[in-house]
Amino acid sequence: MRASLATSIAVTCAAVLALPVSFAATAAATAPPEVAALPPGPERLPGSTQSLPLEPLDGAVRGFGAGTGSDPAERGLARRDVRPFSLLGVVWDDPVAALHGTVQVRTRATGGGAWSPWQDVETHNDEHGADPETAEGAGRALKGSTAPLWVGDSDGVEIRVRGEEQLPEGLRLELVDPGADPDDAVPQVRTAAVPSGPTAAEAAASAVNSQLATFGASWIPALSKEATEVTFRHFAERFVPTRPAGPAKVTPVAAAPAKPYIGPRPKIITRKGWGADEKLREKGFVYTKSIKAAFVHHSATGNNYTCRQAPSVLRSIYRYHVQSSGWRDFGYNFAIDKCGNIYEGRAGGVGKPVLGAHTLGFNTNSMGVAVLGSYDKSNPPAAVLTAVARLTAWKLGLHGVNPNGTTYLTSGGGNLYKKGTKVKLRTIAGHRDGFATACPGARLYGKLGTARTTSAKYQGRL
Repeated sequence: MRASLATSIAVTCAAVLALPVSFAATAAATAPPEVAALPPGPERLPGSTQSLPLEPLDGAVRGFGAGTGSDPAERGLARRDVRPFSLLGVVWDDPVAALHGTVQVRTRATGGGAWSPWQDVETHNDEHGADPETAEGAGRALKGSTAPLWVGDSDGVEIRVRGEEQLPEGLRLELVDPGADPDDAVPQVRTAAVPSGPTAAEAAASAVNSQLATFGASWIPALSKEATEVTFRHFAERFVPTRPAGPAKVTPVAAAPAKPYIGPRPKIITRKGWGADEKLREKGFVYTKSIKAAFVHHSATGNNYTCRQAPSVLRSIYRYHVQSSGWRDFGYNFAIDKCGNIYEGRAGGVGKPVLGAHTLGFNTNSMGVAVLGSYDKSNPPAAVLTAVARLTAWKLGLHGVNPNGTTYLTSGGGNLYKKGTKVKLRTIAGHRDGFATACPGARLYGKLGTARTTSAKYQGRL
């Protein structure tokens, strides 16, 4: 009976939200300005990757000092023309080997533009990836890799690598062309002030979601106060038992014994919206049992991108993760650009517990959220923190998790903890909480407390 009732409520909820024009109009007027799904164009350029072996450098080229000859701890490429690309990184044969040293590149803007100054590439990327002993973590195609760096449209490159010790074998420079955007695939950029907490509409939606979830109904979006009240009355009048005698009176849904806290679902730009080529990734999906925690990362790709370019950045990272690094798909479950737009990452369903490759040893029962950019020295925009709060309030709420609380995850090994160790973590954690890394950058990490509090507000806990 309960299963039948839950199904009826879910179906009716969808019908109620879809049919009345006033509901749609109200939702459009009150919803935050992120984009749900960007319209794809009829054609996409597929993109490409150039893979160039790094060579020994003589003294004149390497720029590390006088002298000639080669050093086994120095590799690189002299200035050269290449096909257009926008993102680069370095990979090597052994995924377990680490590159201890420095990687510096400079690039030339397409069309005979100026050469950039030398830029550092983040070398410590081994803390990202699939857990050891999983099918993805033990894949034969797996490579060691640096973090990718977004450089914009370029057709010239120079690179120098200096190791503190012997460099890994098989060093190659990967130059990624993301291909063309889908037609009109431009995220809406926020220009208004970013709220520090839920709006009245979002708070009302959160309260109704908490009550309806007891009866198996799916969430409703943040509608206007009037529209939310209509939806609430509809369910109360139709599905909550009334007294057998006397005037008809609805039993308050708020009296339900359990109250889940689920924030309103935010707008999420789909993989189709940012132009993901589904032929690149492995077929099928891999799921974990639940989502107990969200790990926040930065992509370390630099901040020299516009929000209009964010889909191109994502397609580049996706191609780098799969074709250059040997992962089965995009590593993170979600991504957020510096304007606060939220994107679907790894395929498998945004509402499902998809197993990612984002926090080595702690991918099971967690999700990874990557903020596009580098936040060691740059402060994250307020829109980023709001987006983190919106996303976690909804996704953690689906699994009954308090974003301002703590949980235990079991280490899969390869990180700070021995495999099988139960580790206490914040439910919204930084990558550095599970690994000796600077990720998600000191400035972003320092703001996670604000994100936790705001997320709890979106869930209706505060």
